[in-house]
Amino acid sequence: MKLPEVSDSRLDWSATPRPELDLDRDELFEGVVGRRIAAFLIDVCIILVMGVALWALVFLSFGLLSVLLTFAPLIPLAYHSLMIGSPRSATLGMQFMSIEVRAQSGGRPSLLQAFAMTALFYFSIALTTCLILIVALFNDRRHCVHDYLSGTVVIKTDVKP
Repeated sequence: MKLPEVSDSRLDWSATPRPELDLDRDELFEGVVGRRIAAFLIDVCIILVMGVALWALVFLSFGLLSVLLTFAPLIPLAYHSLMIGSPRSATLGMQFMSIEVRAQSGGRPSLLQAFAMTALFYFSIALTTCLILIVALFNDRRHCVHDYLSGTVVIKTDVKP
């Protein structure tokens, strides 16, 4: 018996990534802020599950693997960097909310850009307790400071070409 194929390409990892886009279209950025917030909340839940799994692994090993807990702070950094640097250019939360990260040229961001975006995001919210994210409300493309510094943009994927 053959299983049916998934028809929703947002979560289909075999789907080919979108080609370079013309980022001069305003409809790519409309409503992105709300989607980014919802996507981040979904990603936080996924990261929490990963953290609980790590703790469960340490518990089940009777503490023999407790050295792994030193890597726990790297889970969010690795999750966001590797997912944004992947061919889908989005975390699972972003894919669910139909948004993705692009380089300012319109192409897929490199792994280095994804890491820079992620590291700058966590560093900036650690310093300003999320107040720096208000910057996105005061520009027409809804860029955050970490987007400007890493050379990336976040766009909607459900906009017709």
